[in-house]
Amino acid sequence: MPQAQRIYLDHAATSWPKPEAVYAAVERYQRELGAPAGRGVYAEALEVQDQVEQARSGIARLIGAGDARRVVFCYSGTDALNQAILGTVRDGTHVITTVVEHNSVLRPLGALEDAGRIRVTRVGCDASGFVDPAEIERAWLPSTQLVVVTHASNVTGAIQPIRDIGVVAHRRGGLLLVDAAQTLGEVPLNAGQLEIDLLAAPGHKGLLGPLGTGLLYLRPGVEPEPLRRGGTGSRSQSDRQPDELPDRFEAGNLNVPGIVGLAAGVDYLHQRTVERVRADSIVLTNRLLAGLASIKGVRLFGPPPGEQRVGIASITVDGYDPQELALLLDTAYRVQGRPGLHCAPLMHAALGTLDHGGTLRLSLGCLSTADDVDAAVAAIAAAAAG
Repeated sequence: MPQAQRIYLDHAATSWPKPEAVYAAVERYQRELGAPAGRGVYAEALEVQDQVEQARSGIARLIGAGDARRVVFCYSGTDALNQAILGTVRDGTHVITTVVEHNSVLRPLGALEDAGRIRVTRVGCDASGFVDPAEIERAWLPSTQLVVVTHASNVTGAIQPIRDIGVVAHRRGGLLLVDAAQTLGEVPLNAGQLEIDLLAAPGHKGLLGPLGTGLLYLRPGVEPEPLRRGGTGSRSQSDRQPDELPDRFEAGNLNVPGIVGLAAGVDYLHQRTVERVRADSIVLTNRLLAGLASIKGVRLFGPPPGEQRVGIASITVDGYDPQELALLLDTAYRVQGRPGLHCAPLMHAALGTLDHGGTLRLSLGCLSTADDVDAAVAAIAAAAAG
């Protein structure tokens, strides 16, 4: 019997498949270029540097950044968040975050808190997963320096009111750091219009690049301390880290194979447009939510269908542990989602799913299709029917 077609619905973890241009760019780099960035003047090294800067400029255009040098390459979204948090927060200050956050935010802040270096307030959310900007303001202290908020929950898909939160932070003299892991490349995003001071994201999700890529955008005037220091290929006569961007934060060799693939992914997004990706995603997400809501025994979490959520559907099914359900769907129907707590324990605690193994998350990407959605809904309906 031929194996069923793979239905990949785990794009909130990493996008797959990638556009063909991404594979071609990585292969060409590995087979034909093979040079580091910023380290040579031979033809291949110069071409590599040009491709890295194309990726930087493409990302800057996506987020409305006027100066591409303020887009710094990191090794993941987690790496970018650590650089932003640990490089910005001063001892003795107060940080406000939310229960919606990923452990990439919660754990760096928790480590600083455990060391007695900072105070942290974790603001709650409503039943759909939305944070109220008024709660951010009520949590403000004279020592508050930073607010850290995810743009969209990786569990409920709820898109947070980032601009309103940024207005609060700036009115009170603080900074806003946004985790755009679930939105960059999938939702139109202008950092300036949204009052964002620091924006961290992976390159391998909505931006369609390979794993091992990430970025941090710094608003003009925001200058964290770099976490790494070392060779940059610039100002090599000095044994001190350069002050210029992006070199200040890009010590050591960049993941060039990943970044040239990222450049191709970003170019694909510019050609298709993020606005089109978003419009298509809303249609498919609504189709997925409607199908799941029609199945007896399925419980859906997060906002109702519409523009306030990204392409994520977290569910539980009566009679199933999320891990058991995920295994059944893959082995019997080749439908692939992500069970568990999704590295967001406080979000699951707020939803009441923490002690029950979390949820099964189905997440769409820009290459997902209506056939993928219909196959997943049919498989879950069959599983729920026993």
